[in-house]
Amino acid sequence: MGTVEVSGMRIAYQRAGQGPPLVLIHGAYEDSRIWRPQLDGLSDEFTVIAWDAPGCGQSDDPPPEFSAEDLGNVIAGFLRAVAPRKPHVLGLSWGSGAALELYRGHPNMAASLVLASAYAGWAGSLPPEEVERRNAQVLAELDQPPGQFIPVWLPTLFTTRADPAVVDETSAIMADFRPAGMRAMLSASGHADYRDVLPTITVPTLLLYGAEDVRAPLTVASEMHRQIPGSELVVIPDVGHMVAAETPEAFNAEVRRFLHSIGD
Repeated sequence: MGTVEVSGMRIAYQRAGQGPPLVLIHGAYEDSRIWRPQLDGLSDEFTVIAWDAPGCGQSDDPPPEFSAEDLGNVIAGFLRAVAPRKPHVLGLSWGSGAALELYRGHPNMAASLVLASAYAGWAGSLPPEEVERRNAQVLAELDQPPGQFIPVWLPTLFTTRADPAVVDETSAIMADFRPAGMRAMLSASGHADYRDVLPTITVPTLLLYGAEDVRAPLTVASEMHRQIPGSELVVIPDVGHMVAAETPEAFNAEVRRFLHSIGD
């Protein structure tokens, strides 16, 4: 793990390979370890950089008053510190919202966007009652032992065809979450709405979804595609929300193809 200091916080990250930089932003209850198949599979052509978001993995917790704007500024500072040149930015699930927050405040930082299992923020893509249900669910979970709530999450993340070893690996990563960090990140992002950002995106954008995703269903994918000018939508069959972990070969192949199509 490498570390850099951004906005007074120590931010940890993994780096592998040489080539155009590709920065990976993980989802909720996760850290950089979730990107093992991408660190292994894409580092033959790219400098793959996977961060631990504030409050996750080996990074410092953010302050309780941490805002969505603060998150975007931290990502921008992180990119300036670790990327050898303007990077491609890939966000998964919650990480897709973080990538959109980066674009809102710093539209010139990313060479392209890959938004996987993405939302325009929960409030930008889901009915208000579902947004409130998800926020309440996570808040309640922060006071529970991981073994109590992670089994509830897993069927919404993977299909029944997923490799049990991959599901177990993801479960172990999720179990290492830190309540203080998750509480601050939920406060910053739990009601985020990026619908105003989508039409302003001018960099090449790939939207990558699993056909059986029940958390960010294809209705969400289609609306994201409609709103982002010139975006490309790819749906990988027979896979759920954790598309990068459940079908890494197909996921990596689509990311590689997209980055080749736009060049360095």
